[in-house]
Amino acid sequence: MTQTRGAVEFRNVQKRFGQFTAIPDLSMTIQPGELVTLLGPSGCGKTTTLRMLAGLESPTQGQILLGGQDVTRLPADRRDVAMVFQSYALFPHMSVIQNVAYGLEASGLKPGPARERAEKTLSLVGLDGLAERLPAELSGGQQQRVAVARALVLEPQVLLLDEPLSNLDARLRRKVRTEIRDLQQRLGFTAVYVTHDQEEALAVSDRIVVMKDGVVAQMGSPRDLYEAPESEFIADFIGEANIISGRILSVGGAEARVDIGGSVITLPARGLGEGPARLAMRSNAARVRNDGPGVTGTVASSAYLGDHVEYEIDGALGRIFVVDDESDSPLPVGAPVTLELRPRGLALIPEAQ
Repeated sequence: MTQTRGAVEFRNVQKRFGQFTAIPDLSMTIQPGELVTLLGPSGCGKTTTLRMLAGLESPTQGQILLGGQDVTRLPADRRDVAMVFQSYALFPHMSVIQNVAYGLEASGLKPGPARERAEKTLSLVGLDGLAERLPAELSGGQQQRVAVARALVLEPQVLLLDEPLSNLDARLRRKVRTEIRDLQQRLGFTAVYVTHDQEEALAVSDRIVVMKDGVVAQMGSPRDLYEAPESEFIADFIGEANIISGRILSVGGAEARVDIGGSVITLPARGLGEGPARLAMRSNAARVRNDGPGVTGTVASSAYLGDHVEYEIDGALGRIFVVDDESDSPLPVGAPVTLELRPRGLALIPEAQ
């Protein structure tokens, strides 16, 4: 199967609905062969952005380019894109092979060649032997793969995925997201993926675009967003960090010595100078100890979850959420603890100063 590749570019795109401005001014580029996820809370503009790229909504102003071609005013059926919907949107009265071949036949390809291409695409997504089944005879994950196959068989420049896993249970979501990512990397197609699930975005993306109120709050690799958030919003939204206060004692080159609740840690300075600072603290950034040096606190709540213990700790940093994967049994509520901080999982937030 030959897969085309296309770059996607938004140039100063604005979208208004009456007096409401959903997208004030969006400019970004998605490179050929890249999987970029649009992530954000409800109402942030991610689905509107996807729908404008698909041709289901028209920008109020600005340009959208696909593979170098201005498609801003082209209707959906004249854009070289294909979409996988949240609801799958399979034809219930058609077999799997008929569903996958439908778009090819509707575009004028004869039934024989259309079926041949559909069979090859079903093989790509691991659905050999299921061609004659009806959608109702498939599991949720299999139905999702039929929906992906139906889009891929058209060999679009860009595959659009709108909350594609939201109808699946947690275990199946992990499996199918891995399959989608493996397929995208193997075939090298460009993909734009919309989700509100942070873990899903971290797992499948080359880059993540976090949106807030219709603007790009931060765009970068999953690791960049998780380990180097540029704002408290990003730190809290990607991975649910504790937002804590500290003080930068000194800066030498690219590193800063930071006092955090009495413990001094060396961290990337991120352009900040001496003085008060805000930090993102991931739940695994501290080891929970009965005693010894560290940030003092008291157990406010604890929960044993098999391979780890979750704590809420009251102390010098306020109330924070900590995960301890080294303990066999949880400490009781009210127990005094010290938190041994480790640099991995701690980051200064540039926007905070």
